Amino acid sequence: MKLAILTFALMASFPVVATDLSQLQVNETAQAASTTAAIDLSETDLARARVWDLSEVEWRRYQQLMGGIRGSISPSTISPIEVLGIHARDEAERQQYAESWARAMREDVDRILSFQRAYDTAVKRLYPNEPLIDIDRLPGKSAETSALQSTDRLLFFARPECPVCDVLVNKLLQRIDEVSGIDIYLTELALGDDAAVREWASSHGIEPEWVRSQRVTLNYNGGALESLTSGQGKVPYLLRRRGEELSQLRESEL
Repeated sequence: MKLAILTFALMASFPVVATDLSQLQVNETAQAASTTAAIDLSETDLARARVWDLSEVEWRRYQQLMGGIRGSISPSTISPIEVLGIHARDEAERQQYAESWARAMREDVDRILSFQRAYDTAVKRLYPNEPLIDIDRLPGKSAETSALQSTDRLLFFARPECPVCDVLVNKLLQRIDEVSGIDIYLTELALGDDAAVREWASSHGIEPEWVRSQRVTLNYNGGALESLTSGQGKVPYLLRRRGEELSQLRESEL
């Protein structure tokens, strides 16, 4: 009889606990929804959300995340899609933002290359009889030691599993303080394979701080080498951008 009473008492207690937990979840959900709704979006916020193809709910979540540690440790140029992807709540959401970012990057590469082709065409039309590089204006032997200047930016095209590329990138990184920055373009990688890019950068001693400050940028090639060299460039390939001029650098000049 005592066992029966005890069993009944235990069975009767479980619905009470379940009700309390359910009510707690409802309260937490309502509180989270209230906090999100409390963030009023300005017309500027709404316009920016539309530019990034994000809903008002997504934009509010982005603002909340940037108000925390993400906003404290990330560069001001980090995109809303990256923020939401980094803080994805499940794999499906992470994949959604990863694909959005991959499409955005691919479209940006297409725009850059289209403009570069238009620029090349304009130069040929406006200055048909002038060489791209005036040999007479190149520095003589006495100035060859200053192949790099503090305002120069270097464009280096490399690929994974390339010993020659590895030697060159190490030499470039040793001189990072002598130039404005180094833009690295990786070939033979699928667009959006950020894990492979991070692994390559880590294995070559590229500091995260360099990337955050854009002293070093990591890019997919996306046809850039072919466009800049009229299809003649072969990896590894090094270019120096000095002002408006772009010229090839040899390993011996490093």
